[in-house]
Amino acid sequence: MTSALLIVFAFVLGAVIGSFLNVVIYRVPARKSVVYPPSSCPSCGHRLGPAELVPIVSWALQRGRCKHCGASVSARYPAVEALTGLLFALAAWLRPEFPELLLIWAFIAILVALSFIDIDTYTVPDGINFGGLFLGLGAAALLAFPQPFSQALDAALICAGVIALIGSYGSLVVRRFRDGKREYPVGLHTLHLAAMVGAWLGPAAGLVAGFLNWALNARTKRVWALPDGLTLGLAALGPVVAYLVPDWPFDGLRGLFIAAGGLALTGGLYWAFQPEPEDDPDEVVVMGFGDVKLAGLLGAWLGVGPFLVGLMVAVVAGAVIGLALRERKVPFVPYLALGGLVAFFFGQDLIDWYLGYLGVGP
Repeated sequence: MTSALLIVFAFVLGAVIGSFLNVVIYRVPARKSVVYPPSSCPSCGHRLGPAELVPIVSWALQRGRCKHCGASVSARYPAVEALTGLLFALAAWLRPEFPELLLIWAFIAILVALSFIDIDTYTVPDGINFGGLFLGLGAAALLAFPQPFSQALDAALICAGVIALIGSYGSLVVRRFRDGKREYPVGLHTLHLAAMVGAWLGPAAGLVAGFLNWALNARTKRVWALPDGLTLGLAALGPVVAYLVPDWPFDGLRGLFIAAGGLALTGGLYWAFQPEPEDDPDEVVVMGFGDVKLAGLLGAWLGVGPFLVGLMVAVVAGAVIGLALRERKVPFVPYLALGGLVAFFFGQDLIDWYLGYLGVGP
């Protein structure tokens, strides 16, 4: 298949996938099947025929209205289809090799779905998020794509740990160093303990400490937790000591982030199968935990360096657009997804350019 033909095919395929993503975006948060019943007009309930389901074209020919009841049909439907088609075409242009391109298309589709669901509901469905994480780790294990498995796993844990700890330290400051909510049997306090031990004794010790605390809570049916100020303070001190003390046997930063990320992702997976705890309106949340799990997904696909590039893009884009729209509560997943795509295609090039600009490149 020639490159031009592949790009056209990718756009058409992406538009079709985008049509399906519209269903996913609406039905998954509502806990409805994405397969049955077939698509219908949201106003009159008329089941749509094949001619009404052609991506982008049907909406344009019907002038954005249902041809049965005349109700307006949101322009976001063709927008999602067009966006997905353009991103698929971009991937085919930049990374035309198979079977890797198929995985990249899946990665794009997952990010598009998560972004629009977060815009609508301020939630990140665990099924889609963990599905993307496991797909990335599986591709790494079987194809060493987009990176070898050991690197993908490390990056997933580190990136999840980075975002989890950003949220934890931010919340601690906003709460004026008071303890946060304690979840049974595993919660942020467990993550903080793991991070503290990992920062001083290495990632394995941190993970063991976190899982032992989790098991103790479950066994005794109560929450055993140290003050957040103590665990997070010692967690921050560990890497400093490791840097200053010659021959310190552990990498404090690596232990800090891997232990925190390991507890974040395993704890998130545990809560994905449990009834959702009631929201506490007084609980301070600086960074949603859906963002933490998405960071793990992006780490598995990007690696640590490109992820940090993507995080910077996300922060800048979120700040600029949030100020422009004068929104106080801005869903962060779309910006993380934007940053993730920029980093996936251009992240290493940006890193190399920046290091060259500093004069420290190869």
